[in-house]
Amino acid sequence: MKKRLGHLLAPVLILALSIAAPAGRAASAGEDPLLGKWFGQSGPPEDRIETGFEFRRGDKGVIEAFLYRPVMNTYGAPMGAVTRDGEKYVIAGAGASAILRDGALEVSRGGKVVFTLSRATELPAEGAVPTLPVGPAPRWRVKVGGPIYAAPAVRDGMIYVGTTGGVMNAMKLEDGSFVWGFPAGRPIYGEALTTPEAVFFVCDNGFLFKVDRATGKEVWRYDLGDAQVPRITQILHVYGYEWQTPRPTLQDGIVYVGSGDGSFHAVDAASGKRSWRFAAKGMVRDTALVDGPRVVFGTMDGILYALDRATGKEIWEKNLEMSVTSSPSRIGDRLVVGTRASGLHALAPETGEELWKRSFWGSWVESTAVPFGDFFYIGSSDLRRVTGYDREGRILWRTDVFGSPWGRPAVTEKRVYIGAEGNSPYPVRNLGSFCALDRATGRIVWRWVSPDLPGVVQTGFVGGPALAGDLVVVAGLDGSLSAFPAE
Repeated sequence: MKKRLGHLLAPVLILALSIAAPAGRAASAGEDPLLGKWFGQSGPPEDRIETGFEFRRGDKGVIEAFLYRPVMNTYGAPMGAVTRDGEKYVIAGAGASAILRDGALEVSRGGKVVFTLSRATELPAEGAVPTLPVGPAPRWRVKVGGPIYAAPAVRDGMIYVGTTGGVMNAMKLEDGSFVWGFPAGRPIYGEALTTPEAVFFVCDNGFLFKVDRATGKEVWRYDLGDAQVPRITQILHVYGYEWQTPRPTLQDGIVYVGSGDGSFHAVDAASGKRSWRFAAKGMVRDTALVDGPRVVFGTMDGILYALDRATGKEIWEKNLEMSVTSSPSRIGDRLVVGTRASGLHALAPETGEELWKRSFWGSWVESTAVPFGDFFYIGSSDLRRVTGYDREGRILWRTDVFGSPWGRPAVTEKRVYIGAEGNSPYPVRNLGSFCALDRATGRIVWRWVSPDLPGVVQTGFVGGPALAGDLVVVAGLDGSLSAFPAE
C-alpha cells in the first residue's frame, strides 16, 4: 500500500536462517571488512527469497547500508547509517545487527541469527517490464464518472457500480449502456450487494442504502453513524491510507455491515430497522463473512471478531497485530484473512486459534482470498505479486504483475483475473494494468496496460473484477468500466 519507505521496509528481517550465496571479492587491506556487497537467501523453508546488502562509505565517511530484495521490488533501498558495537554492526534502519564470522555475514534480529550472507561481486538490478501479450481489447468501454474504487456487481444481465462522484449506476451488461443512476450524494467506495429485488450499498455520507433494482428508487436508508469519519485515499506520506468500504452481507433477511466509526450493524433487510449494533475497537472498512452461526469481520486496529449473528454477542476476537485490510474468506475448514505488514493468517472458525501464518515480506495484503477447488488465490500491494496457495499455505506460484493487485481476484477453471494499481511518484515501480493469469502456473497470459493519465498520481484498477458469462467486467481509476472476454 501507499506508505513511507520506512513503513515499506521495516519488517524485512523477521526471517529464518538462509542459504549462503557464492563468495565474491574480499575487502581490500585497510578497508572496513563490512564494506562491499553481500548476498544470499532468507526466509522459512516454504518461502525462500533472495536478499542482499551493500555497505559503502557516505560523503561524511560513515558506512551506509542499502537493501536488495527483489521479491519486494527493492534494489538498493537506503537503510541509513551503520554503527559499531564491539564486533557487532548495528543496521538501525533495518532493525537488525550483523557480525562477520568465517568470511560470512550473520544478520541477527533480537539476538537471533535470521540469515547468513556471503560476499558477492554483483547484486540484483530491476529489469525492464517484459513484453507480454496485450490480450483481447475490451468488448466495450464506458466512462461512468469519477474514479471507481468499487468492484462492479453483476446480476441478470445488469451491472451495478458506484463511483467517487456519488452515484450508484445501473448499466446493461451487453454494451454498458445506462439504465438508471441513483444520486447518493457522497463518494461510494464499496461494492454493491444485489438481490432479485434490491441493491444495497454503503455511501460516505454515513448511510447504508437500499434501492429498487429495477427503477433505482430509494426504498430506505439506515444511518451507520460514520458520516464525519475522514478518508485518506491518495496521499503518499500518510500511513492511514484506506480506499475500501464494506460490501453489505445478507443472510436470512438480515444485512450485516461495518462502519467507519468502529461499529458493526445487523439491519432488517425489509424494513431497514436495526436488529443489533456491536461496538468494535476500530473502523471497519472490509466486508464481513457470514460463517454458519457467526459473522466475522476485521478492523483497522488489527482485531478480527466473530459475533453471534443472531444476537451480536462476541464469540471470540483475535489480535492480528496490524490493520485488517482483507475480508475474511472460508477456505476449507479455516478462515483466511490478510493484514497490513503482518501477513496472511489462517484461523480456526470456531475459536480464532491461528493455524498458520505466511509472510508477505512487509507488503500489505489488501486483496481477499478466493478459493477454487483445493487452492486459493490472492493479491497483495507493494509485493506486486498474485499468489496461488494450497489450503495449508504452501505456495503454488507467485507472479509479479508490475503493479499493486489490491482487489479480489476473479477465478475460473483456466484463469485468474486481477487488476493492478499504478502509482507515481513512489519508491516501488507500480504500473496500472488488468491481467489474465494461467490458474495452474501463474503465467501471465495477457496484460492490458491502463491508459496513461499525465499528471495523475494513481492509475489502473483497484476494485476486483466481476465474472458474467463470457465477460469479465472491471472498473478503473480513470472512471471507466470495461468488459473483457473471459475464458
